[in-house]
Amino acid sequence: MNKIFKNKYLILRRLSQFTILFLYFAANYWGWKILMGNLSFSKLFDTIPLTDPYAFLQMLFAGAVISTNLIIGVLVVVLFYGIIGGRAYCSWVCPVNLITDLAAWVRRKTNHEKDNLVSAIKIKKFRYAFLVAMLIFSAIIGAAAYEFINPIGFFTRAVAFSMGFAWVWLLVIFIFDAFVLKNGWCGHICPVGATYALIGAKNIIRVYHEKEKCTNCGNCFIVCPENQVLAPVINKKSDFISGIECTNCGRCIEVCEDDALHFSIRNFIKGEKNEKNSSN
Repeated sequence: MNKIFKNKYLILRRLSQFTILFLYFAANYWGWKILMGNLSFSKLFDTIPLTDPYAFLQMLFAGAVISTNLIIGVLVVVLFYGIIGGRAYCSWVCPVNLITDLAAWVRRKTNHEKDNLVSAIKIKKFRYAFLVAMLIFSAIIGAAAYEFINPIGFFTRAVAFSMGFAWVWLLVIFIFDAFVLKNGWCGHICPVGATYALIGAKNIIRVYHEKEKCTNCGNCFIVCPENQVLAPVINKKSDFISGIECTNCGRCIEVCEDDALHFSIRNFIKGEKNEKNSSN
């Protein structure tokens, strides 16, 4: 029971991801109308449209006709992820995270965490450049360019329609992350994750670090898929992990033996700290 509690966020994330995939499958095979479509364009309860912001931008650049439903759908998604944290999409919703997390686990178990064939520093901001490039390419070809290679769409279609080729593309991503570059796809290439990072730049739900409890054990750095966001805070100050690349996955909280990390509401905590400082 204690092990389950320690991994509660991991378990909840997997339940979230598998539930979403199952609902897409159920919509296709049994006609359920809970969640229909895919992670680019969906409809919740056959009423509420949901539009992926990056897919929307591609259509906009491609010159496609933008319907009212698409606009409403993108506003709903942007508002939701803008509040809870943009890249929570990557760790709580995106099914490709299942593949990349497995690759990260393989790296840890085979003790080659730092063995990269590509320099992570040299392509640190590549995903943002790729985001822009795909929008320009969409404008050139008059279609949503990235959707032709988007593994997220491949994954959901593979589950719903049993598409064989999709699994080959996902295997390529696994090999790339496991043996070429740590957190390579999600952390350095995927423009969808980059879009959600920008959307959630000012979100209020963040991981908070309490310096007085931290013993600098380093466990959080080992499991964090974007551990560069931890460096400015861990064992340095009591503050929020505020880097926009943070996925709010909660793994750092689960592995922290010092209980120095937890989720909280950003503005509320800062207000409490200011009150304490002023009273002292």
